[in-house]
Amino acid sequence: MGEYVRLEVADGVGTIRLDRPKMNALDEQMQEEIRAAAGEATARDDVKAVVIHGGDRVFAAGADVTEMAQMSHVDMIKRSSGLTSAFTSVAKIPKPVVAAINGYALGGGCELALCADVRFAAHNAVLGQPEILLGIIPGAGGTQRLSRLVGPSRAKDIILTGRFVRAEEALAIGLVDRVVPAESVYAEAVAWAAQFAGAATYAVRAAKEAIDRGLEVDLDTGLEIERMAFAALFATEDRTRGMRSFVENGPGKATFVGR
Repeated sequence: MGEYVRLEVADGVGTIRLDRPKMNALDEQMQEEIRAAAGEATARDDVKAVVIHGGDRVFAAGADVTEMAQMSHVDMIKRSSGLTSAFTSVAKIPKPVVAAINGYALGGGCELALCADVRFAAHNAVLGQPEILLGIIPGAGGTQRLSRLVGPSRAKDIILTGRFVRAEEALAIGLVDRVVPAESVYAEAVAWAAQFAGAATYAVRAAKEAIDRGLEVDLDTGLEIERMAFAALFATEDRTRGMRSFVENGPGKATFVGR
């Protein structure tokens, strides 16, 4: 358990909780603790899905600018790969991941939310990539993940202007997937994640990987990734259980064991 980031597990759902007062500024220590929490969530068999939550007031207001302002070009060359890979460790968790966003998710906070599979936001949530206003650009995936999610034109508008995107607009452009009352964000995210507690673990993992890897390649290669993942699942006990249950009892009644 880190000083500012911890993994809490209950009923198959792991919560990666950000807790660095006052605004969850993502300094180097916090980035490395996020990496460690993501690694633990990946390794633990009792974690079937993950929620990322920054608390009821703020998700994460961005990188620690005070820390970055003291860094030289050489310093950032050394650190930038670690920053990117820390966030990528969240994107590569082989389980469903939902970001529960209250308040601000700006800069690095928005980039962290982009690493989730889905994003639930409060009505008062504000997202954005305002790095341009500091004379820099997003450096932890913002230019790449945002453009893949909302399209290059919308991503350029958000990144080049540094403007804030409020919850309703974020929903309209696909930056978030659900907008709910602020007091319900975490509960809604946990409820979404909890549906995977009894799911066919390796099928869920294969589906996520096929989608993510397929988006990086041409269609023919993506279809081959899908074909191989599909065939591989016929080696799992859950596939046997699922098909037997369907034949004997109809759809949606199988009990899976995660093997």
